[in-house]
Amino acid sequence: MSIELRTASTAETHEVAAAIAGLARAGDVIVLAGEMGAGKTAFAQGFGRALGVDGPITSPTFTLVHSYDIESGPHAGKITLHHADLYRLDHTAEVAELALPELAEFRGIVLVEWGDVVDGMFGDHLVVYLETAYDDALDLDAGDAGDAGDDDLDVLSLEGRRIIEIAGVGASWAGRWERLSDAVEGYRC
Repeated sequence: MSIELRTASTAETHEVAAAIAGLARAGDVIVLAGEMGAGKTAFAQGFGRALGVDGPITSPTFTLVHSYDIESGPHAGKITLHHADLYRLDHTAEVAELALPELAEFRGIVLVEWGDVVDGMFGDHLVVYLETAYDDALDLDAGDAGDAGDDDLDVLSLEGRRIIEIAGVGASWAGRWERLSDAVEGYRC
């Protein structure tokens, strides 16, 4: 099970995240994968906003896990969003000490940046792989010395464009797969 999507802006990435958040439930683990700067934290921001997190959502690179109470909407007071970043961890044992699956068990939803390196430890989960999308219509290497400024403009015009691949692992998301597919239909490649 996988779906490939394309977004043209950070706002659209937030919309895809919101669609997934609309189907998420307590106990879910969602692994966010992709290169540095691919949009994992932007996805987490859209996801958290859709659940009802009112405060700022930032990458927990140095604290490893941020926990957010859901303050508004239908999930208010019912679930907690846990946002983890495993980038700085070197060993599986360090990841195990964070007890991320256990956080999900207690009315939590867990988003795990860089979790793809240990996704086997999460059981049923959803993988969201993000990458920067380069529009074939833009030729970033083209131009001569007189056009040097044009290449900078082309790079800036790519801001927020992403390819997002979503894959379900296990039975938990299999039961929601058709609804998930329908919810993100407008962004399919």
